[in-house]
Amino acid sequence: MSSALTSSQPGADPEMRAKRLLGRLWREHVSDYWKRMLLALGLMTIEGATLGAAAYLIQPLFDEVLVTGDGTMITWAAFAIAGILLLKAIAGFGQRLIIVSIGLKVVIALQSRLLNHLLSLDGRFFQDNAPGALIERVRGDTSALQSLASTALMSAGRDTISLISLLTVMFLNDWTWTLLALVGVPLMFFPVVLLQRLIRGFTMSAREAASRLSTQMDEIFHGMQSIKVNRLEAHQSREFRSEVGRFLGQQMRAERSKAGTPAMVDVMAALACMLVLLVGGAEIVAGEKTVGQFMSFFTALALVMDPVRRLSSLSASIQAALASLQRIYEVLNARPTILNPATPKPLSPGDIVFDDVHFAYGDAPVLNGLSFRAAEGRTTALVGPSGAGKSTVFGLMTRLIDPVSGRITIGDTATTEAELDRLRDSIAVVGQETALFDQSIAQNIRLGRLDASEAEIRAAAEAASVTDFADALPGGLETTVGPRGSTLSGGQRQRVAIARAMLRDAPILLLDEPTSALDAKSEQLVQEALTRLSHGRTTLVIAHRLSTIRDADLIVVMDKGRVVEEGTHASLMAAEGAYARLHALQSAGVTTAL
Repeated sequence: MSSALTSSQPGADPEMRAKRLLGRLWREHVSDYWKRMLLALGLMTIEGATLGAAAYLIQPLFDEVLVTGDGTMITWAAFAIAGILLLKAIAGFGQRLIIVSIGLKVVIALQSRLLNHLLSLDGRFFQDNAPGALIERVRGDTSALQSLASTALMSAGRDTISLISLLTVMFLNDWTWTLLALVGVPLMFFPVVLLQRLIRGFTMSAREAASRLSTQMDEIFHGMQSIKVNRLEAHQSREFRSEVGRFLGQQMRAERSKAGTPAMVDVMAALACMLVLLVGGAEIVAGEKTVGQFMSFFTALALVMDPVRRLSSLSASIQAALASLQRIYEVLNARPTILNPATPKPLSPGDIVFDDVHFAYGDAPVLNGLSFRAAEGRTTALVGPSGAGKSTVFGLMTRLIDPVSGRITIGDTATTEAELDRLRDSIAVVGQETALFDQSIAQNIRLGRLDASEAEIRAAAEAASVTDFADALPGGLETTVGPRGSTLSGGQRQRVAIARAMLRDAPILLLDEPTSALDAKSEQLVQEALTRLSHGRTTLVIAHRLSTIRDADLIVVMDKGRVVEEGTHASLMAAEGAYARLHALQSAGVTTAL
């Protein structure tokens, strides 16, 4: 069953889904800040009310000062308006600081939660979902939510209160003018509702396009060496431009939809101003209204357009944030299938036994009744053509995947009966591709056991011949290895991985022949380190070059997911079967995919 993330939920009501998403976000991440949000709401109330107060003061300023020429009101009006604007600035600064702070904390909490959740998921999940797409959900989608806090929440609070205070001033001046100004509002309702649905869909498509773009960039950076060697720069550039074009198209569809509501507000504003000027101007000429009343009303009308415009755009911001929120919760809703048993059994030393194990990726069978026994403290090699299922054995051993049927035991305990942490603590893995991080050599070795002392790290480095090259570096073991160990050679990276496994000191060792891509000198050094590492441990080796496993205690030959023969090198050569044929081909210099 595929664990690929999907952004479609057929049959789900968008509005109900939106309410559930926002409710879940509030409960899980926002509600802890309710006291600070109340304080921000209070500051928003002050900021919003100051606009109405400033508009209201326009009437006495005109009627008492400018029209009648009463100079005693000038000082009072000047200080009053200045005080109101100062109060507005202070309240605005405070509420913005609070809301942005809450938004940042929520985003950081979501990013941390997403990463922790991703770390808990199975290997199959990461096979079905590209790294670039997951990075986009952790970084891009969570960052998109910040606009919901920094823009939407501030607009919802401050602009709603501003709208109420300004409409109050307008009604106090003349309720008929106010109704004229609002005549276009009902005309906006249905277009805004339609645009809401379009914005959410277009934004979701744009976020998916951004994920594909991130995936392509990730693949380009990971495959840079191959791109250069094969002169694929121009091809990759064309592919990238094509993907950017698709992203731009989706993003522009979303932006055009978002731009629709402010444009409708501007049309409504033009209609309102025209009607008020015609009717209000006639009433002033007739002496029915004062200039101060008209200017106070018109100031409030002019000021009300900004909050109306922002509130009309609020829906677009919310729809965009909901699209990102849905993608975030799609990740958080993914559940691991590799779980701890309800009552874990302790692991005991003993042989590793695969008993009639079956496994498939989707509908493609990989293991078909695989059975073999790897003796405790001995080395067992797995050989066979590509696709025989050798790497799947390692995934099953570490429970990155579980068998469809059959049983895998270590001693008397099945791997599915043991606690996951204890099982993985008992296994060390050294593969062809070494996972090194952009840290020092010592820090990369320490990943084998985080509580290791400096002396233990040094001892592991010496045993794996890491010090042979590290001591010649300016920083020694404290030298940073670069992204993915890029400053080290292949052999040096493998020796760091072996040192990590030595430090782990696990009783079971899994080796996916780490010498297969090395030159002769590096291979010799790594092979010597591997010999020291495997001494006294139950070792499973995936062999790509048969010359490296001649001394294995048992060689298991696999084909099409099952064992076709097993024995020592000598007995298998004498049997003249599949192993002997593979050995003859390699000895003759014929390349075989193992």
